[in-house]
Amino acid sequence: MTEIRTRTLTNGAVMVHEHVPAARSVAVRMMVPVGTAGDPPDRDGESAMLAEYVFRGAGDLDSRQLSDALDRAGVDRSVRPGPLRTTFGATMLADRFDAGMPLVILMMREPTMPVDALEAVRSLCLQSIDSLQDDPQHLVMVRLGERAQPAPFNRHGYGEADAIRAMDLESLRAAWWRRCVPSGAVVAVAGGVEPEAAFDRMEQWLEGWEGTIDEPAETAPAERGVHAFEQDTAQVHIGLAWDAMPESNPDSMRERLAIAILSGGTSGRLFSEVRQKRSLCYSVGASYSAGRDRGLVTLYAGTTPDRAQETLDVSMAEIRRLSEGFTEEEFRRAVIGLKSRLVMQGESTPARASALASDQHRIGRPRSLDERLAEIEAVTADDLRRYVADRRPGPFTLATIGPRPLELPGE
Repeated sequence: MTEIRTRTLTNGAVMVHEHVPAARSVAVRMMVPVGTAGDPPDRDGESAMLAEYVFRGAGDLDSRQLSDALDRAGVDRSVRPGPLRTTFGATMLADRFDAGMPLVILMMREPTMPVDALEAVRSLCLQSIDSLQDDPQHLVMVRLGERAQPAPFNRHGYGEADAIRAMDLESLRAAWWRRCVPSGAVVAVAGGVEPEAAFDRMEQWLEGWEGTIDEPAETAPAERGVHAFEQDTAQVHIGLAWDAMPESNPDSMRERLAIAILSGGTSGRLFSEVRQKRSLCYSVGASYSAGRDRGLVTLYAGTTPDRAQETLDVSMAEIRRLSEGFTEEEFRRAVIGLKSRLVMQGESTPARASALASDQHRIGRPRSLDERLAEIEAVTADDLRRYVADRRPGPFTLATIGPRPLELPGE
């Protein structure tokens, strides 16, 4: 059995703790309000550079000393920028919590950002941008996201090359101290550390951390429409998106189940109808991403130029056919698939810490594994039939990479 507790720390950050007595590990996710949407308009890429820079030394430890200390403590760590938050991830043995976690917090609170590391950080960020050209499947989804979501929440996280080339050390340091504050921060801990010990340690380690910052606001609506990035290639990469509800919407679980029927692995309609029956593409699938303020369903298909338009046509037909209903077997498969993935993730302390932090950020409270399972079980087949009958996907955004543009059916 596990227990979830939530506490607002003295500095205003919210801490969520799930004690898993049987776990020998502990995972932590710290979300701080340094997100890509908050990068100044002429500094798109600031968050990406900062996320790389915090590894380059902290406190009185240089980059090598910090890395060695984290390795000695057995800390598996990561720093990833998102639209609204940058997330520090750390996983370690529970009995190494007191040794490892202060080092991760030191990275967050006292990064040195040495001058001799600036060009290396800049180079890595520019290489990440350049690498997109070698991964057209990922690139088409990046271009899709830029056009399917409103600014500045449509930023892909890599940044703009010209902005990254122009950034100087002083402005990066100033940006971190201005933006990395406890207002809106979330700390999630899951694993074999007692709750009171975790709360007390975190209060101690975060003492003196203070500050507030406004969240970014929408500055322009989503561009949407059809966007063809023409390349003389032997493959066509198709990205399609349409709006969905945020996680807090009561229909978010119905949407998740509907997309599972549409694209639940090899049993989903897209795979069976587009790939298996017609052999139109080598890859096809859709996923639902539910954020705090908005949601999005995205579809990817990879095919050849002569089959690209038909791949898109049949995919769109399957999206629209979902409103006509589904079989009991399709519904059972969707429910079992969602529950299986949820339970398997629940056995991982990193996955639980991520889920706790994400829930606190998106809906303002954490959910237990049992609560999430109950949400799935609460949706009946008749409930879902009524939902999909009324649901009209759209408006659609289409992005393609290939030798010829495609037409969006029915648009």
